[in-house]
Amino acid sequence: MNFTDPRSGCPINLTLEVLGDRWSLIVIRDVMFGNRRHYRELLQNSEEGIASNILADRLKRLVAAGLLSRRDDPAHRQKGIYSLTEPAIQLLPLLAQMGAWGRRHRPVSPELSIRAELLEQGGPELWGRFMDELRHQHLGAPAPATSVWAELRAAYLAVLATVSDRPGSS
Repeated sequence: MNFTDPRSGCPINLTLEVLGDRWSLIVIRDVMFGNRRHYRELLQNSEEGIASNILADRLKRLVAAGLLSRRDDPAHRQKGIYSLTEPAIQLLPLLAQMGAWGRRHRPVSPELSIRAELLEQGGPELWGRFMDELRHQHLGAPAPATSVWAELRAAYLAVLATVSDRPGSS
């Protein structure tokens, strides 16, 4: 996609030109909330089953749009490490609002909606702390005193354990 020749100057259009396909926000979500930084992690751990060619295309698009950066992995020269950029980190409130809407209006699963619930309850204060943590993880900013990511992960694992303990679950 050519990001330098938009259809119009409307801010909603410009946002949709970057994020309006089925997979772009899912890839950002997986980097942001799953801390998946390598192509293989993104591919193998995709809840939605993204195809390899689609993932490769979206990663290229998101890098070109300035939402992800890619650097060579020093442990393996053929691998890349993807990081969120500041504009992608600033998508957190949008993702939190989308999660809140989805919880209210769609048939969500408990384990996949717990983070959205906590983000909705925590509001802008929690979002700001999480964005500071993402800046540390992806941009090298100073580490915050507490880890929102760890809190969200622990809540997810706790709900996952209760769901898998139910009779009839695999």
